[in-house]
Amino acid sequence: MDNMFPSEDSIPINESSFRLLRDLIYEYCGIYFDDTSQYLLQRRLSRRVRSKQLNSFQDYYYLLKYDPGREEELNEVIDVLTTNETYFFRESNQLKAFTDEILPELVERKTNEISPSLRIWSAGCSTGEEPYSIAILLLEARIPSHFEIEIFASDISQRVLKVARNGLYTKSSFRATAPKYIQRYFNRLEKHFQVVHDVKKLVNFGQLNLLDEGKLVFVKKMDVIFCRNVIIYFDAQAKRRVIDNLFNRLKPGGFLLLGHSESLINISTQFNLRHFVNDMVYQKSVQELDFI
Repeated sequence: MDNMFPSEDSIPINESSFRLLRDLIYEYCGIYFDDTSQYLLQRRLSRRVRSKQLNSFQDYYYLLKYDPGREEELNEVIDVLTTNETYFFRESNQLKAFTDEILPELVERKTNEISPSLRIWSAGCSTGEEPYSIAILLLEARIPSHFEIEIFASDISQRVLKVARNGLYTKSSFRATAPKYIQRYFNRLEKHFQVVHDVKKLVNFGQLNLLDEGKLVFVKKMDVIFCRNVIIYFDAQAKRRVIDNLFNRLKPGGFLLLGHSESLINISTQFNLRHFVNDMVYQKSVQELDFI
C-alpha cells in the first residue's frame, strides 16, 4: 500500500502540476485520479521523472504532452499507476455460466451457418490468465470441429502483454485452478508453468486503448466480450464511452461479462440483463441492427 507521505527520493509535485498530469492521463486512457491522489502520483511517478533526467513534474508534463516519444512514456505511466493482479479461472460462477449456458446457446444459434465461428474478446487481459482460461474452457467444451474459434486479448500496457505472450506463470496464478487443468494445459519448468501450444495458438494479443474509437473500429464483431475489473478505474463519463465502444463491437445477441463488483446501472441502458442459473450477464438485443 502506498504511504500517504512522499518518500525521501520523491520529487515534489505541486497542485498545478498534479492537476495537469491527472487531466492528461484521464484524456489519454480514461483513468481518473481525484484530489486525494496527489501523493500517489508523486510517489509512483518520481522514478519516471528521474529516469528522464528531469527536475520537476512540470517538465515531465511537457514531455508527456509534446515529446515525440510521448506515447511510449504514457505507456510507462499506465504501467506504474495501475495494478494487474489476476489469476486463472477468476470468478468461477461467471465462467460456469459461460461454459454451461452461454456457449451452448451460441453454438446452437450458429450451428447451421456455412462457416460458423466463435469470437471472444478479453478486454483488459492483463498478464493473460483470463484469455488462457477462456481458451482452456473452450477446449474442454469440445466445440464442434467445423467452428472457427478466435480469442482476441487486449490491454493498454505493453509490459503485461509481454508477460501474456510468454505464457509463463508462477504458483500464485493458480489459486483457483483445478489440478487437472494444470496437468493437461501447462508444462512444468522448475518454478514456473508454461502454457501449452494448443492453448496459446487460440489467443491473439494486441495493445489497445478502450477509449480509442479510431482503432476499435478495426476489432472484429464479437460474440462474447469479457471486460472484468477494468471499468472500476474510470469515472462515469469514461465508463459510458468504454461501454458504448464495447456495445458497438458486439454482434446482435452477443454477451458482455463484467466483474462482479461492476454494473451498468446509471451507465448504459443498451443491454438486457440475462439471468442465467449460474450468474447474471449483459446481452445485446438479438434484434439489434448490425451496420458495421
